[in-house]
Amino acid sequence: MLKENSSGNHPSAQNMQPIILASQSPRRKQLLEWAEIPFTVMVKETDESYPAHLPVTDIAVHIARNKALAVQHDAGTSIPILAADTIVVLGNEIIGKPKDREDAINILSRLSGNHHKVITGVVILNGQSEISFADVTDVEFHTLTQEQIEFYVDKYQPYDKAGAYAIQEWIGVVGIKTISGDFYNVMGLPVSRVVKAVNTLIRENVNPLIG
Repeated sequence: MLKENSSGNHPSAQNMQPIILASQSPRRKQLLEWAEIPFTVMVKETDESYPAHLPVTDIAVHIARNKALAVQHDAGTSIPILAADTIVVLGNEIIGKPKDREDAINILSRLSGNHHKVITGVVILNGQSEISFADVTDVEFHTLTQEQIEFYVDKYQPYDKAGAYAIQEWIGVVGIKTISGDFYNVMGLPVSRVVKAVNTLIRENVNPLIG
């Protein structure tokens, strides 16, 4: 059974059995470290395509589930596995990672002065049990100058980031006008919701997260 610390509200991070993070994202690793969740990283290359009929909120979950299942195939079912995928949606269009400098500049020019949604799909597997969900954050950019966009792209080279930006970098500090939802979701993981989901899943499983 799940044990709680002396406050009666939260488990002790120091006693947690490690989970597996099925991601190489340095941002997701940082967020789990900030949450003091012990983890190891294990990744396996997976197909990130998805059925054309899927609603946008289901796409990221579909991709995350494939990542988690691929790792579970190698790691087994004895350790909880966390996988996530983040997409950026402008209007009805999914915006992925930029191909090159020109593409990054074009993406940020389109986001400039507009609202877009950041959707992170999360899948947590523990044995045969699963919790999955999508977290949505609405982000609005100030109107950015061409000089600002080119400065950011050239200095920070956001080629590994969906939407061609990271909210915790310079462009987030000077360029974000409003945000509605979880800030950390835009970084790549709605970590407070993940912690609750992990503990719920483990509580219902015979293998406890807390030793």
